Amino acid sequence: MQITGVDSKKKILLVEDDSFLAGMYVSKLNLEDFEVSLADNGEDGLKIAKQKLPNLILLDILLPQMDGFEVLKRLKENPQTAKIPIILLTNLGQKKDVDRGLALGAKDYLIKAHFMPNEVIAKIKKILRP
Repeated sequence: MQITGVDSKKKILLVEDDSFLAGMYVSKLNLEDFEVSLADNGEDGLKIAKQKLPNLILLDILLPQMDGFEVLKRLKENPQTAKIPIILLTNLGQKKDVDRGLALGAKDYLIKAHFMPNEVIAKIKKILRP
């Protein structure tokens, strides 16, 4: 027997240290019926990812305590979190940064200035589509 409604919401972890941006994304994701967890630094992001095992992680790169590349690397090395799709959402747009993020296992690399929140949400939905 399957119980519906109890755990049917997709869980998103947003790791973002800009409180304005984080608030905006949390609001938008909640409106789209996602369950959102928020971390404002890399270490907390890593901890929350291991505790909650979200369906997808939106990860900034420039973060206090541990940068997004290190968080990504550690998540992909851990068998428990390795399969979680991770979208890097950052202002770093250099080709070497994009290449590094994708090489470390990110599912996508979005430059904040180039994507509206609705476009980011569309990408999330596409990745999470069964």
